[in-house]
Parts: sequence; C-alpha cells; structure tokens
Amino acid sequence: MHHNTQGGAAEQPSVFMSQNIEAYPMEFTGSGGEYFRVWIVNVLLGIVTLGFYTPWARRRTAMYFYGHSLVAHSPLEFTAQQRKMVLGFVLLALISIAYQIAAKTGQDLAVGLMLLAGAVLAPYLWASAMRFRLGATRWKGLRLQFSASWKEVYLASWPVFALALVWFGVFFGMQMLSPELAQALDGPAASGAPKVKPQFTAPMGALLGLGLLLSILCFIRLEYNYKSLLVLRARLGNEHGRWKPVYTDFVKVWLATVAVFIACVLVVWLAVTALAGGSIAMLLMSKGAGKGNIFWIIVIAIVGVIGFFFLLLLASAPARAYREARMFQLLWNNIGVSQIARFKCNLRAGRFVRLRLKNMVLTLLTLGFYRPFARVSEYRMKLESVTLHIKGGADQVAGVLVRQQEGGLGDALADAAGLDLIG
Repeated sequence: MHHNTQGGAAEQPSVFMSQNIEAYPMEFTGSGGEYFRVWIVNVLLGIVTLGFYTPWARRRTAMYFYGHSLVAHSPLEFTAQQRKMVLGFVLLALISIAYQIAAKTGQDLAVGLMLLAGAVLAPYLWASAMRFRLGATRWKGLRLQFSASWKEVYLASWPVFALALVWFGVFFGMQMLSPELAQALDGPAASGAPKVKPQFTAPMGALLGLGLLLSILCFIRLEYNYKSLLVLRARLGNEHGRWKPVYTDFVKVWLATVAVFIACVLVVWLAVTALAGGSIAMLLMSKGAGKGNIFWIIVIAIVGVIGFFFLLLLASAPARAYREARMFQLLWNNIGVSQIARFKCNLRAGRFVRLRLKNMVLTLLTLGFYRPFARVSEYRMKLESVTLHIKGGADQVAGVLVRQQEGGLGDALADAAGLDLIG
C-alpha cells in the first residue's frame, strides 16, 4: 500500500507540473420536464407518508442533479447509502419531537439543556453533514473526502460560542440598565406591591443594536470559517483544496446585500404609497362622497397595509438572490484543487436576480407547480457559469488521482465503517 502511494507521487511532476492547461465548461443535461416527474412523485409520496418519504425524496433529487451535471464531460455520481439517510432523518425527527414536547409542557430545564447541547453539538453535526456529502460524491471513479479533524472543526466554530457570549452580555447589560426589567424577570411582584413597567431607554437600544451588529459579524465569520475549512480540507486523491478569499470579501458581499435590500424596501414602499394614495384620492374626488366611499377607503387602507407587509417579505427575494449569486461567484473564482486545477465563474448577479424574480412570479401564479422548472433553471445558470481549468488534461490527472486513492484504501475503509447520520 505504501509502495502505491510512492508510485503515485512519482508520477505527479510529469502531469501536475505540465503547462498544458485545458478548459472544461461545466454542463447540465437535465430539463424542467424531466425533473418535474421526479418532483411530483416526491411531493405525492411525502404527503401520503406524512413526510416520512423525505430521505428517499432527497436521495432521488440528489441523484438526478448529480447525474446530469457534467464536469469535464463526465457526470457526477451520488452514492450515499439510503440506510444512513433514513437513520439521520429519524434521529433529527426524534430530537425535534422531544424538544417540542419539553417546550409545550413547560419543562424549562430540559429545554435549556437541549439548547445547550444543540450549541455544543452544532459543529459536530455540520462536520458530519459535510463528511457525508463529500464522501457520497464521485467523479471519474474518484471519491471526495472531508479530512478536517474535530479539533479544526471546533476551532473554526468559535463564532457560535462568541454569539452565545454576546447575547449573555446583552441580557446582563439590559438588566443592569433597567432595574425594573430585572425585577420583572425575577418573578411576580409581592401581593399589594405596585407593578413597575420596564422603561426602554436609549442606552438599552444602543446595547441591543450592538448585540445585533456583533451577531451579524459572528454569522459572517462563521460562514467564512466553515466554507474555507470545507475547501481546504476537501481531498481528491491526495490533493487538497486551494482557498484564496479573505474575511473582508465576505463582509463586502453582505454590505452590498444590505444595500440591495434597503433599495428594494424603498421601491416597494413608494409603490404601495403611490397606489394606495391615488386610490383614496380618486374616491374622495368622486361624486357623492359619503359612507360608501368611507367604507372603501378603510378597505383600501387595510389591503394596503397587508399588501405592504407581503411585498416587504417579497422585497427580500432580490437581496437573497443577489447575495447567493455574489457569493457563488466569489467562491468559484477563488478556489481550486492543489496546483492541478482551478475554477472560473462568469455568473452575473443581475441576470440571476431577474431569473429568480421571474421564477418566483411564475411559481406563485401556478400555485407552486412551476417550482421544479425554477429550480432547474437556477441550477443550470449557476453550474454552466463555471469553467474548470486542469493542468495536463482531465483523463491524465484522473488516472494519477485514482492511483493515489488506491494507496489510501485503509483510510477509505475506516471512513466507510463510521456511521455518518446527517444527510
């Protein structure tokens, strides 16, 4: 086994150091019509089985998209065992049911312990999911692996614990700034004692705002840490991933996303205000203004308020699509596989946002039946915007990596013996 590894390493310079770089645009060969048949079966069986078909539905969906995704003219394969996906689903369902029972029956201690256990186990669950996902992915006979140690996973997860400390500090600070709040939290006032209503002050608002800001920065840092760890510890044969983005790149994407969201909210607010104001003005100017018109003015006002909040919810869609496109472009323009392969992405955020808005409208108009077509069109746009550049050509490099993988048979068997529950 050691001999095979050395042999693979001896062949690396002739292929991996080659200056002959070949470009392979990624392709998606599926269609909305084909995926609709997969999707409708999943939906119907999910309804009939009250959701218990979910792990089978996820596997069928993954197999469809993987099998129609061509990387260097070869499809990906999804080889996850159904048993593991079912076990993972059942385990999460039981944990969720136990939490709901504890919360509804007022078992505060049990709820607190579950939340604490969830925070401690969150990094473990994330790493298990990544190990499962990469381990179930094959390309040209090569198996991807996630090789991060548990120490690396928990070190990368420090924003989770920092977030808990932030809100512990906010809670403690709010009590210090408002004795009335502390009294209300300590328990009901003694019989006959006057009830004091907590006052919300400017320092309390500033503290709460600081907590929200630090929370957002923690979420961004956690996303950066996890994505970088996933790429750097992803392994193909003996080759590890390459990562170039820095934390400020993620912050810039988030700031731009916030700006897009604010612009969308302003546009929605102006549109609703103009529409409602124009309708009310027309009623007031109409002849015979009286109780009938007052009734319609009230109706328009109520519909306007409801419509505003609904449109406000929809206004987040362009911002979410913008962030998804920008983050996709940032990652795929700055990652690679060791020194043998790199990716380039030409996805345009504006085009993706327009596609998302069109899909959202068509999905609403068709009562959800356009959803599979929407998913395929968005997946196709993202996948086909990526081009893979490989030194020495795909077939030669794949051959060397297969021989490297054979040298690591012991690691593969050890990984297969583990029980990765989270799919």
